[in-house]
Amino acid sequence: MGTTAPRRPGDLRNYILVTGAYWADTVADGAGRMLVLFYFYELGYSPFKVAMLFLFYEVFGVVTNLVGGWLAARLGLRATLVAGLSIQLVALTMLGAVPRSWLVVAYVMVAQALAGIAKDLTKMSSKSAVKLVVVDGDAGALYRWVAILTGSKNALKGVGFFLGCLLLTLVGFRAGMLALSGLILVALVSVLTLMHGELGKPNAKARFRQMFSNNRSVNVLAAARIFLFASRDVWFVVGLPVFLRTEHGWSFWQVGIFMAVWVIGYGVVQATAPRYVKDPDGRTATGLAFVLALLPAAIALVMATGVDPVLVVVAGLIAFGLVFALNSAVHSYLILAYADGDKVAMNVGFYYMANAGGRLTGTVLSGALYQWQGLEACLWASAAFVLAAGLLARRLPGNLTPGRRRGGAATRANVATSA
Repeated sequence: MGTTAPRRPGDLRNYILVTGAYWADTVADGAGRMLVLFYFYELGYSPFKVAMLFLFYEVFGVVTNLVGGWLAARLGLRATLVAGLSIQLVALTMLGAVPRSWLVVAYVMVAQALAGIAKDLTKMSSKSAVKLVVVDGDAGALYRWVAILTGSKNALKGVGFFLGCLLLTLVGFRAGMLALSGLILVALVSVLTLMHGELGKPNAKARFRQMFSNNRSVNVLAAARIFLFASRDVWFVVGLPVFLRTEHGWSFWQVGIFMAVWVIGYGVVQATAPRYVKDPDGRTATGLAFVLALLPAAIALVMATGVDPVLVVVAGLIAFGLVFALNSAVHSYLILAYADGDKVAMNVGFYYMANAGGRLTGTVLSGALYQWQGLEACLWASAAFVLAAGLLARRLPGNLTPGRRRGGAATRANVATSA
């Protein structure tokens, strides 16, 4: 336990493959969401009904992260990655290779449930794999790797948003879904043929009850994560695109470009977060959350004064995205810093279960609040959620000394076993 096992030559190669597959899934997932959102809204679905199409996507994301960490510990990250890509291929094909008459609410919700499972299996596999290629105890390197992975993922999600609107405009809903299926098929074949061995060593003795963390820092961070991501999705998933499309006449292209640029910029800030936020800890997460809470409240107040709402929303949400990206990058680093070295995949799965719970809350409220009181209600809810995240973050450790970096003391063998 006192020595650091050397990194196996295949770890970095396999990590590159799993990251590339994750990127492909991220693009396809973002594009698919835009296709579903605008296709069904143009058919006359209300904002709340459109939000309900994503209900199972988020519900099964919660379940997947809980069960996925346990499966990854028992079967290895390669198995969960292959499963995620395969399920995503099925989900996209379900929407692209069927007659138009099949595209009813119940059917689409099932397909979205599968997409949610797929996305979170691939995400959990990739995020857990970071710790296999970072030298134990090197917190700075861990922070940089996590920031790059998280930032690139969100930048590519923005590319996916734009691609979805482009496909809907040029080839339509079903052909667009089939094009995305082709992208996932390439990623799946690449993993099956090029990845050698396992990414980490499976542990057949891992128990499901271990998924429920007894690490106080992990639990507090997970609770804060619920509110942080609810604060984003409560306006971003349904409220913002419908606001721009219906109240201000933006085209699919304009909405898609704006959302894509926002998410890409948000991803770039995340990837470069170590340049701006040094040695983050619980106090860092607290301060960023309190600053972030001011922004949606300010946007809502200025909108009420009669200033051009599009100008206010665009400028305000750019500022929101910058601070949110830094906050999210700090959270993504802290979960690996706090994670127990011998069950990092389980801790990460538990944490991203909370992440999915926040997205679920935000998605449902985004449609409901927008339909009830418009975008201003979504913004006030966002401010309240971020404030709650900041209050919870105050309970996190205020100083990550080497002895308190829970994951840094683990040997490579322990990390591999957990993954």
